[in-house]
Amino acid sequence: MCCICLIVNVSICGTVIMSSVTYTFRDFWAQAKQNRLAYYYILPAFLVMGLVVLYPFVYNLILSLSNMNLSHFLDWELVGIRQYVKVFTDPMFYSVLGKNILWTIVNLVFHVVFGVGLALILNNPLKGRTLFRTLLILPWAVPQYITALTWRGMFNYRYGAVNLWLVKLNPVIEKVNEFLDPLVGFQMGLPPYEWLSTPGGAFTAAIVANIWLGFPFMMIVALGALQSIPQELYEVADIDGASRFQKFRTITVPLIKPAMIPAITLGVIWTFNNFNVIWLVTNGGNPSDSTHILVSYVYKAVFTHYRYAYSAALSVVIFLILLIFGINFIRKTKATKGAY
Repeated sequence: MCCICLIVNVSICGTVIMSSVTYTFRDFWAQAKQNRLAYYYILPAFLVMGLVVLYPFVYNLILSLSNMNLSHFLDWELVGIRQYVKVFTDPMFYSVLGKNILWTIVNLVFHVVFGVGLALILNNPLKGRTLFRTLLILPWAVPQYITALTWRGMFNYRYGAVNLWLVKLNPVIEKVNEFLDPLVGFQMGLPPYEWLSTPGGAFTAAIVANIWLGFPFMMIVALGALQSIPQELYEVADIDGASRFQKFRTITVPLIKPAMIPAITLGVIWTFNNFNVIWLVTNGGNPSDSTHILVSYVYKAVFTHYRYAYSAALSVVIFLILLIFGINFIRKTKATKGAY
């Protein structure tokens, strides 16, 4: 119940962000008056969106102000902001929030770096470029749950591919040890690691899986932006004797920024609420609920502890965090100022 409302909150968050970027309400109302027939045609879609988005959102707000739980499932009543007080006085909330922020930052950095880097490579004349583009888009095309379960198997202690690779590297490391031991007095080794049985290992495994899933989206956006840059700008820069880094800093970055900032904003929202990867790779936030992010923490609070009102309040808090971040991020970067 609350998870559905949470998904709705994220959808509304993205809608509000994008609408704040492109149009004000006054602009929308003026266009509606001038193009009434067009808006009559899309009125059924607005009604459906109101039923599947607005109603659950309002219901979730009401639920967050109640005392609904397993003991008060049918006789729940409004109790004010009591659930929000519980959220902000719960030490677990801040622990999970910190982990959620770390999860988002690490993933987004690798998504953008890998995505833009691969886009720069694919934007150049390259033999087999179409094949490489197809192969690199596959991680994003494959359903998330399949990829997440595949990576979970790859991090298995006994038969996972990651540990098998580590073991195969040991002969190489032994040769390195023959050289290092007389110099530094110790030897290195890569024994199989209990990835999914330790908090750090399980969280790292989830991050690796999500990086694999997320970089193709940034690559496609960056590649589209790169292909729209006039080549004459680079030719003029070559005549002026600009280096590759100077061309990247003064031409490439400013011209792909309007496309990348909204993509990064969406990437933050998607990554911040990426329930599938965390839940499937770590098997429900294991070990001992140490790898939860907020969205998986909400899910467990609903379906394990039956804290419906508390979970509704927490989902509203997540919505507000993303809404405030999205609007401020786009305004401060001013990447879409040309859209007004």
